[in-house]
Amino acid sequence: MPPQELRLSALPPKETAIRRVLDTIIALLLLTLASAVFLVVAVLVKLTSPGPLFYRQKRVGRDGKVFDIWKFRTMRHGADRMGPSVTSSDDARITNVGRRLRDWKIDELPQLWNVVLGDMSLVGPRPQVPRFVDCFDPSLRSIVLHVRPGITGPTALEFRHEETMLADKEDRETFYIDHILPVKLEMDARYVATRSLKSDMRILSQTAWMFSLGTVKRAVSLKGRRRHHNKPLPLSEAGLPETTDCPAEDALGVAR
Repeated sequence: MPPQELRLSALPPKETAIRRVLDTIIALLLLTLASAVFLVVAVLVKLTSPGPLFYRQKRVGRDGKVFDIWKFRTMRHGADRMGPSVTSSDDARITNVGRRLRDWKIDELPQLWNVVLGDMSLVGPRPQVPRFVDCFDPSLRSIVLHVRPGITGPTALEFRHEETMLADKEDRETFYIDHILPVKLEMDARYVATRSLKSDMRILSQTAWMFSLGTVKRAVSLKGRRRHHNKPLPLSEAGLPETTDCPAEDALGVAR
């Protein structure tokens, strides 16, 4: 279906109510289950970087309403005033702990509170900052902003490695606006025009699977790097350690 032919179809009131109840129950359950993770993250963030635990940013929600989105802070305090609004994987503003939180998507967990408050849904278009919403195609803006934005959704899954895509770009914001934002907007509009509880459950399942698979892969990778890091260096015939080409690593196993 071409973008210009996309049309909104109102969800039955019963389905809308069920969606909101499910969002609230699941978000509260996940917040309870993740309480131990919150505590660990809070300690790590506060001990390794001066500044607040959480980062708040203005985002545009349903019907154009602006709200504060919550995340664990992963960048140096005040970093949003020292660079572009989009972040790449090679952004020097990201802290060592923050890089891990972003890799594992743990920094997004506080948005469950946004779901409880009613600013967001579990599934929906990812909310954008106001200046990027101003760049939306007017024919699609009203469709995307017709629903609550989500923690996950088709674009969140498709662009889960977005920060890597933006790495090494000289002007990240221009590249994002010209090449990534239009694709996201069209995908989000298609999602809104065809969404259902069934499709949302499928997206939640895909998100849980990808998160679990990614967690296992990163854990195995980290274990392998630690084993390699702790492996005794080979000795030359003179009995001295041979030089290696391995990059220096910090305490988290991230190459400096």
